[in-house]
Amino acid sequence: MNRLLVIDDDIELCELLADYLKPEGFEITAIHDGREGLETAVAEAGAYSLIVLDIMLPGMGGFEVLQHIRQQVDTPVLMLTARDEEVNRIVGLEMGADDYLPKPFNPRELLARIRAILRRTMERSEKAAGQLPPQKIIMGDVELDTRTRVVRHNGEHLALTSVEFGLLEILLRAAGSVVTREELAEKGLGRPLSAFDRSVDVHLSSLRKKLGPKFAGTDRIKTIRGVGYIYINPSAQDEPE
Repeated sequence: MNRLLVIDDDIELCELLADYLKPEGFEITAIHDGREGLETAVAEAGAYSLIVLDIMLPGMGGFEVLQHIRQQVDTPVLMLTARDEEVNRIVGLEMGADDYLPKPFNPRELLARIRAILRRTMERSEKAAGQLPPQKIIMGDVELDTRTRVVRHNGEHLALTSVEFGLLEILLRAAGSVVTREELAEKGLGRPLSAFDRSVDVHLSSLRKKLGPKFAGTDRIKTIRGVGYIYINPSAQDEPE
């Protein structure tokens, strides 16, 4: 049974989630204070498969909790936001949240997103535990090792979230070719791309900042308007316009 840590001050919502998710194979621990939730997330890091984190919390706000979590543990985080607060959703993704869900939400969608995150996490663990030799992708000044989940930029270790790593791997494997936003969402987020969903764009914006926008004088990740993204292959003689 997967254990979930829910940090949300809405007691009724937490009880509803526990009732809905328990038959689906999840055990819920609910904490209603931000600071206490952070302490639990860090102290019992290995006990939880995923953290569901609300933004508006007493004791310590959700963004601050997320910041401290990302500095100390790599447990996946799904953030809950108000439906009309798009800026908060973007900030949460930029700070390292794996995904977000606006309130009010359908419990079935929450379950689908939780399962998508856990599926990605399991695939990552299986790769790390595999006995195959390291599989490296080298593209210019970027080196990605799919077994150890390590990315190096100019020889220096680059700290990426699990979503950023997945999206970068997809783009590097298809370097020189356009990858649609729908494909990036399916493979990188583990779910279909919904209308007005900017998750892929925000994660890639963060990835661009970490990698640096240019390599050999050209943008390394180009946006193909209305279609998707392309990672420029520096060894190619002719670059896409």
